[in-house]
Amino acid sequence: MRRIQPLQSFDQIKLLADPRRMKILCLLMAEDATLTQLARALKHSPAWVRHHILALESAGLVQPAGVLVSGKVTEKYYRAAAGAFILQETILPKSKKPAILFSGSDDLSLNGIALHLAKHVTLLNFPVGSLDGLVNLRQGLCQVSGSHLLDENGEYNTPFIRHLFPDRDIELVTLAHRTQGWMLAPGNPLQLRGIEDLTREDVRFVNRNPGSGTRVWIDAQLRKAGIASELIRGYDHEVTTHNEAAALIRAGKADISLGLQAAASAHGLGFIPLFEERYDLALMREHEREILPVLDYIQTEDFRRSLATLTGYNAAHSGEQIPLEEKP
Repeated sequence: MRRIQPLQSFDQIKLLADPRRMKILCLLMAEDATLTQLARALKHSPAWVRHHILALESAGLVQPAGVLVSGKVTEKYYRAAAGAFILQETILPKSKKPAILFSGSDDLSLNGIALHLAKHVTLLNFPVGSLDGLVNLRQGLCQVSGSHLLDENGEYNTPFIRHLFPDRDIELVTLAHRTQGWMLAPGNPLQLRGIEDLTREDVRFVNRNPGSGTRVWIDAQLRKAGIASELIRGYDHEVTTHNEAAALIRAGKADISLGLQAAASAHGLGFIPLFEERYDLALMREHEREILPVLDYIQTEDFRRSLATLTGYNAAHSGEQIPLEEKP
């Protein structure tokens, strides 16, 4: 089985911005070929192909794969260095301040943290959901991730960390506890009460993106209740943040969604509380020094006061480190 190789060098990415070199690489990913064979496929001369092959070879994208001897003529075979390539390049602001890349679950306190630290660091947010955020952390696409994944045994985040990072030194720190529940139109005109109401024909649901902690909880509850997602009007209507879901309900484009009490309050919605969850920050210990401004700030009284302005947030355990060892 051939492997997939990430492209992390700007020089590699720059080379493949040329569509001619990209086409040569794609052909060589499919099968080994000589300069003559490539020239025939591309309708160019072997000398033209050789120029681009040398550039791709010097960048580590193409490699020799043997020789073809035909009479007095000897030709080299070439192949791509991998079966496929993944582009991984983040374009960062050019500044004296260090940039911290955050990827994970949406949280309403992140903007306040970014504003408070703006003089010292640039905090950049890529909200993709809890699970994809941890995958991005594993792949080196961010330095810190936010997660609120609940496993079937009622434990937050740690089982997923142990599974995804068995060979890495990970630090898990609580940002806050948050109240989640049903966000509804003001006054709850449809008299919605529980998950069974999602199957009503007059109810329009708005869902969260797959991999988000909120979506994981919804799907688990549907399985427990024996409710097929096909019965829910709007199950496939997905948004990536709590505020997006709340805004759709406020605009009359949806009737109900699972979300943060703080988002419901900010948009003037009705709210039925369901549970309090733990939202943690995950980081590689090797990046702890870079993330230190964030870790220091979330332990301050100033941060706790800012969380107090968000309805349904609890800062009692903010800044506490979560042990990752399995319970005996």
